[in-house]
Amino acid sequence: MARRRKHYLGVIHNRSREPPLSQSTTPGSSTALAAETPSATGHPSVLRAVGRWQLVGLSVNDVIGSGIYLLPAAAAALLGPASLWAVLLAGLAVSLLVLCYAQAASYFDQAGGSYLYAREAFGRFAGFEVGWMLLLTRIASAAALSNGLADAITHFWPAAGDGSGRVLIVVGSLLALTWINVIGVRAAARTGVTLAIAKFLPLAMFVLIGAFFVDLSQASPLAVGSIPMDDLAKGALLLLFAYAGFENMPAAAAEYRNPQRDVPFAMLTMIAIVTATYVAVQWVALGTLPGLAASSTPLADASARFGGMWLALVLTVGAAVSILGTNSNTIMFGPRYLLALAADGFGPAALTRIHPRFRTPAVAIVTVGVLSVILALSGSFVQLALLSVVARLFGYLATAVAVLVLRKRHGQRQGAMRLPGGPLIPIAATLLSLGLLASAGVANLIAAAVALVVGALIYRFWRRPA
Repeated sequence: MARRRKHYLGVIHNRSREPPLSQSTTPGSSTALAAETPSATGHPSVLRAVGRWQLVGLSVNDVIGSGIYLLPAAAAALLGPASLWAVLLAGLAVSLLVLCYAQAASYFDQAGGSYLYAREAFGRFAGFEVGWMLLLTRIASAAALSNGLADAITHFWPAAGDGSGRVLIVVGSLLALTWINVIGVRAAARTGVTLAIAKFLPLAMFVLIGAFFVDLSQASPLAVGSIPMDDLAKGALLLLFAYAGFENMPAAAAEYRNPQRDVPFAMLTMIAIVTATYVAVQWVALGTLPGLAASSTPLADASARFGGMWLALVLTVGAAVSILGTNSNTIMFGPRYLLALAADGFGPAALTRIHPRFRTPAVAIVTVGVLSVILALSGSFVQLALLSVVARLFGYLATAVAVLVLRKRHGQRQGAMRLPGGPLIPIAATLLSLGLLASAGVANLIAAAVALVVGALIYRFWRRPA
């Protein structure tokens, strides 16, 4: 099994301009990621094919989803004009978590993300529980997003609301994204970047056109001293979830050209772009749509007022593209958690197989795709969607605490990212994660507890020798 694990995670075809991985000393790598080539082993391997700016596009694609089309109304309902401060504060708070992920990513060039960081810091059991929860989150998200896509399409194709039309959208979108990911990581990355651009353009139009129609008396945030701090904290806490998704990008690090440099760069660039976009959209929505808090489609309604129905249609189509783009990333990153878990002995060895032609973890990708289709059609994804909220927080908490451990082991390594303030940022991110967990509903926590128990049973009884 050790040889198999070395083969599937360690044999990487590096197309970057950086020195070969065989010359690196990546810490914490139980596989050493290093010395072999496909010709040396006679087996296919994954490709290091995704570049820096593609990672920026993928990370933006994962965070900016359908939530931005509902965020302005939800934020305005809580805080009115002060919601501008809340959106900004949420972005700054999430930046603490992003910095932790960026630092952890600078230590590794392996697949796995939060699973890898928790495993290396706290051992196999803790790592498995984190990886198991994140895998469930990805499958539940894919199922929920495919249904959300069908709902969005009903605005211009009512037949997608139910029956065969809905099945066509749900199954067709998932199968198409699964196939794109199977045929190559380049195809998956290009699809993700294309969809990121396609979802960003309607938002840019909304901001650039709407800025000329903003009523400053509606969009001026309250003075800091007059903001009710309790309401601001509550609003910021809720808005944090609009920034979720950034945590998935490191999961496919084994297929990036230079992950230890490019992943931190992409994540920090992403949080700057997303925060600026969210604040700008909130400002235009506040200043152009009276009664924003009561709108169920705030961006489309605001667009109709200052741009006419054509712009409202663009924003409506943009919402559907946004959902499809986020699901594209879900189908790309979810199987990489499954691949990393299987390579460590959890689940059938077949899940670690790399396609000889496409050089992708095809079995893992198809498995996640099929499970997502089944869950999406069953309707039971609603329960897993509840679980996904807390499961994501486990990944945040595990990574923030893991950084405190990993920085002591590997922080002085050449090229490793160093956060200002020593342990202050990871500690602040840990407290933020605990605060978010404390705010979770009872139903979410119960679902998470059940999932953790199931994960513990799998760990105990379904492990291949490593």
